Amino acid sequence: MTIAESAAKSSRAGEFDLGALLAERGAERYELHTRYLNHQLPRMLHTIGFDKVYERAEGAHFWDADGNDHLDMLAGFGVMGLGRHHPVVRKALHDVLDASLADLTRFDCQPLPGLLAERLLAHSPHLDRVFFGNSGTEAVEGALKFARYVTGRPRVLYCEHAFHGLTTGSLSVNGESGFRDGFAPLLPDTAVPLGDLDALERELAKGDVAALIVEPIQGKGVHEAPPGYLRAAQELLHRHKALLIADEVQTGLGRTGDFYAYQHEEGVEPDLVCVAKALSGGYVPVGATLGKDWIFRKVYSSMDRVLVHSASFGANAQAMAAGLAVLSVMENEHIVAHVRATGELLRSRLAALTGKYELLADVRGRGLMIGIEFGRPRSLRLRGRWAALQAARKGLFAQMVVVPLLRRHRILTQVSGDHMEVIKLIPPLIIDERDVDRFVEAFTAVMDDAHDGGLVWEFGRTLMKQAVVGR
Repeated sequence: MTIAESAAKSSRAGEFDLGALLAERGAERYELHTRYLNHQLPRMLHTIGFDKVYERAEGAHFWDADGNDHLDMLAGFGVMGLGRHHPVVRKALHDVLDASLADLTRFDCQPLPGLLAERLLAHSPHLDRVFFGNSGTEAVEGALKFARYVTGRPRVLYCEHAFHGLTTGSLSVNGESGFRDGFAPLLPDTAVPLGDLDALERELAKGDVAALIVEPIQGKGVHEAPPGYLRAAQELLHRHKALLIADEVQTGLGRTGDFYAYQHEEGVEPDLVCVAKALSGGYVPVGATLGKDWIFRKVYSSMDRVLVHSASFGANAQAMAAGLAVLSVMENEHIVAHVRATGELLRSRLAALTGKYELLADVRGRGLMIGIEFGRPRSLRLRGRWAALQAARKGLFAQMVVVPLLRRHRILTQVSGDHMEVIKLIPPLIIDERDVDRFVEAFTAVMDDAHDGGLVWEFGRTLMKQAVVGR
């Protein structure tokens, strides 16, 4: 019997049954991860009580093994823009699989990549072409390569506290030392403060800068570029024959109440734009680098350079179908307008609490990208507890809030960054007023407990011990 015949027989016999495999081995999930993957992840989840077993998900909610409903205010770090298992995206993937397309031959031009590029570019009319990869960090890598090549310059500027990915090129423009430590040498790039035009101009004057890459709203800490900064930076860059790269991997596709966050500021037209995350529909990894025609023509300047930048799985049919379905849903269900209204409702209701709770320092952001920052309290009683936490490790109070939100109220959130007293809310773009009510009520209950000296502080003591041991 040939290998092909054996495989066909196994297939007919149904020897691989995914449902049966999960039923048999699914309970081993944490043990398997500890043994074969990143062993620190299950350790961390056990420590803070996040070691849940989730069985199914739909929209902005998922359910644990006991059937309890959880509200997702994290959206898989922004990947689940339309929530989990949106029926339109799900159907598109069934359709593309059933079509049995001749995908990834590498020597033809399939229609889906062109159709998705056309639809994506319609939301950014000053851009002309798209390169499709598989992730946000790949989209950034492409933009860095393109900018360096077309300008003939080696250096890319980035902003302090920026996050653009974790592959070597994108790590070179990462503003957090904790991610960079131990991975040198990196590319010769330079950090400048977000919003500091003088610092930008000083670096541009050296004549070796290819581009500035910037998140219109930084994911770490949820810090927005000051009004007028992007447009002024663009003018400075172009005066010095350098490019503006907008990293919209997290902020793009409606997250901030505009299709792209840079569109909030009139007159800003980046030379290159990076997108990913929500374009996937939560199913198939996809990233895209959008750019001006002259940049692509210079990179791909001849047939000899046709594959000078490519990706083996780039523009695959499943990813393209998911992206087309996502854009269709966004347009047909008016997602951007919904985000603008729902985000303002959530932000304003949370901002109204700053006068009530002395531990609550600020609520900021745009659309459904909101940062909740905690700060040093006024009262002597709370100030001593705050100081003890800060001495153990900055960021513990924010974690103290995140944990009871999940364990007591079944709401998943995240601390915005290491050593930050900020919680970042990036829920699915489809959350509604009931979800807003649920989050605000739960957050209020946790803050009441924190100010009354209840269970939140007991958990804080556990975290303090872990922080000291982990040093």
